[in-house]
Parts: sequence; structure tokens; C-alpha cells
Amino acid sequence: MILRCRLEELIKESGLRKDFVAEKIGCTTRQLRNYERQVTILPMDKAYILSDLLGVKVDDLYERSE
Repeated sequence: MILRCRLEELIKESGLRKDFVAEKIGCTTRQLRNYERQVTILPMDKAYILSDLLGVKVDDLYERSE
């Protein structure tokens, strides 16, 4: 199973600025970019905040494929 991060796409669709999103989840824009590129794993507490902010389910933050 392969997980593809959808953060960048979802943030763009929401119309929110990345610096605003980063501030809301308590990280830097650089760290947010690392989450988007899957350089680092998005912690669950931040995932829940992001899902609420973007109006999606936590499951929607990633897309899985076989």
C-alpha cells in the first residue's frame, strides 16, 4: 500500500494561505512543506486540527493505492 499526501492540494482548494495554516497547526511553513512532501510524518494531533480547518475527514488528508 502506498500513501500519497493530499495536503498541498487540499490547502490550495481551501483558499487558505500556507503561513496561516502553519500557524494554526503550530508549525513553520517549512515544516508544513515537509509534511506535504512526506519528508516527515504529520502528527495525529496536527492532522485533526488540519482536517477541521480544511473541512475534511482525517482520512482525506492522504490517498492510498495498492
